[in-house]
Amino acid sequence: MKAILPIILLTISNVFMTFAWYGHLKFKHKALWLVILVSWLIAFAEYCFQVPANRIGSDVFTTAQLKTIQEVITLVVFAAFSMLYLKEEFKWNYLVGFSLIVLAVFFIFKKW
Repeated sequence: MKAILPIILLTISNVFMTFAWYGHLKFKHKALWLVILVSWLIAFAEYCFQVPANRIGSDVFTTAQLKTIQEVITLVVFAAFSMLYLKEEFKWNYLVGFSLIVLAVFFIFKKW
C-alpha cells in the first residue's frame, strides 16, 4: 500500500495541476488576474495531495523515481485532459514522444 498511495495521490494532484495550468484556456475572455487567482486556488488543492504523496513516497521510492512517476502521470493526465476537456487531437508524434519518456522509466527503475 505504501507504494500505491503515492501514485494515487500524485494522480489526484496532477488532475488539479493540469486544471490550474491549462483549464483557463477555455476562458480566454476572462480577466487575466481572475484566472491567475483561480489557478492559484486550484494549485493549493494540488499541493495538498502532492506534498503528502512525495513525503509518503520517499519511504518507498528514490527522489528520481518519484519524479519519474509524476512525469508519467502528468503525461497521461494531460493527454486525457487535452482530448476530453480542450477537445484537441492526439497526434501520432505525441504518442512516440510519450513512449520515449516511458522508456526513460525503464532506465530510472532498472536495478543496475
